Amino acid sequence: MAVLSRRVAAMAAGSGFAFALASPSYAAGSEINTADTAWMIVATALVLMMTIPGLALFYSGMVRKKNVLATMAQSLAAVTLISILWVAFGYSLCFVGDGPWLGSLDRWFLAGMTMDSVNPAAKTIPEALFMLYQMTFAIITVALVAGSVADRMRFSAYLLFSVAWFIFVYIPLAHWIWGGGFLNSMGVLDFAGGLVVHLSAGTGGLVAAKVMGRRHGYGTENLSPFDLSLAVMGTGLLWVGWFGFNGGSAGAANARAVMAIIATHLAACSGALTWGAIEWSTRRKPSVLGMISGAVAGLGTITPASGFVAPWHGIVIGIAAGGICYWACTWLKHRFDYDDSLDVFGVHGIGGLTGTLLAGVFATSAIGGTAGLLEGHPQQLLIQLYGVAVTFVWSAGVSYMLLKLVGLFVPLRVSREHELEGLDISQ
Repeated sequence: MAVLSRRVAAMAAGSGFAFALASPSYAAGSEINTADTAWMIVATALVLMMTIPGLALFYSGMVRKKNVLATMAQSLAAVTLISILWVAFGYSLCFVGDGPWLGSLDRWFLAGMTMDSVNPAAKTIPEALFMLYQMTFAIITVALVAGSVADRMRFSAYLLFSVAWFIFVYIPLAHWIWGGGFLNSMGVLDFAGGLVVHLSAGTGGLVAAKVMGRRHGYGTENLSPFDLSLAVMGTGLLWVGWFGFNGGSAGAANARAVMAIIATHLAACSGALTWGAIEWSTRRKPSVLGMISGAVAGLGTITPASGFVAPWHGIVIGIAAGGICYWACTWLKHRFDYDDSLDVFGVHGIGGLTGTLLAGVFATSAIGGTAGLLEGHPQQLLIQLYGVAVTFVWSAGVSYMLLKLVGLFVPLRVSREHELEGLDISQ
């Protein structure tokens, strides 16, 4: 038995799969905390739920009946594709190494990751769990972009663009802001993804919508949603999942996570009420679409600030989200004449931008360790503005180039006949 044990140990040591054969016992002196680990497992599940079925239902309920399955397929494809790419190299480039521009490939296919290893960004949970949690953020960010080009993008083009966008837009931004890159070093505040997720996806979606052009019948035919009840269910799943999205970004089961969750819930409530009130005052009645849009706007806008502000700030930020995102989805959209099918830029892009700037205004040192404008630190607002500018320019410029590149290999848009027939059948 002793000889056999030595042979097995030698084989394990000589293989590249250290993670798969690692000992289940924690190393002496490990900082891994079981309560934090339990909470982060739950938070990871909640964030994955935001894409499937949350975003899949939210988006598919707002497209026409002939495009429901094709829209759901885009969210499902994002989960499968990005998960594999994240394990292969995404996690390593984002969160391993402290270069100003990119990380390293030391964790290529999780090489060297053991049962008791931890990442410096989350020292009380297993590194494998931190990797998995961050994977769910990458997934939903890529999936969000699809809403801008719903009803008209070829599925093969979507797959190619998603892979390229993940590599050249998401990975750099995630490292710059969360992985120790240059924006992180400057002090840019983005607790859970106002820049990395919402502004980047919204900007990428806006560029895609402009490059691909408007849907056939846009502005002249009835393009109303197929089944808003699906969208309402999707909103509910997104709302609950956002507790893991923002609360889990504390990285631990602590009071800061609770404060982030409270601010998140209040922002969603005030965002929905504000959007509904604006519709009521201008159109004599609120709409279900408006209320769920306001809720998601509030959720997206509070995201970058959620771990830095007090709960009552969530109400204020939600009101701002409801008003500003409503303006973006109506006046701004018509002024610049772009067909962002599901208002990804108006809700997520403008919401992420607004919330990032408001984090610089309301940041409270007693909660997040950083003071904002109201606590006598106006420089933070300028730092936030710089982060917004870098994110917008990078996402817009790279998204445009990637779309043109993908278009050289496959058509970006389905034919007119296939669009009229519906993507469920043609794609």
